[in-house]
Amino acid sequence: MSKTYYDPADLRKFGKISEWNEELGTKFFDYYGKVFEEGALTAREKSLIALAVAHTEQCPYCIDAYTKDGLERGITKEEMMEALHVGAAIKSGATLVHGVQMMNKVNKLEM
Repeated sequence: MSKTYYDPADLRKFGKISEWNEELGTKFFDYYGKVFEEGALTAREKSLIALAVAHTEQCPYCIDAYTKDGLERGITKEEMMEALHVGAAIKSGATLVHGVQMMNKVNKLEM
């Protein structure tokens, strides 16, 4: 297997990110943990959201982590793919809506 830029083994090292700044690392992980606690949304729903966002952010570590997490929470591959398409639609829509800004600028410059 060829080596890629992203090493899947690095995901297991994520907790070490605090080593160079323990205070901020601890604050991040406290926040991260709190966000994924059951609340108005279930842990399953949060996992599915995280998976869709992982794809729009193109984070291979997050994709691996939340694919595994989702499967463990009973999320089906069909649900995963549908969530991915929701993320893709929002990402492409956000790109296209900024076209209005370009159109406004062109119209202003052509005056």
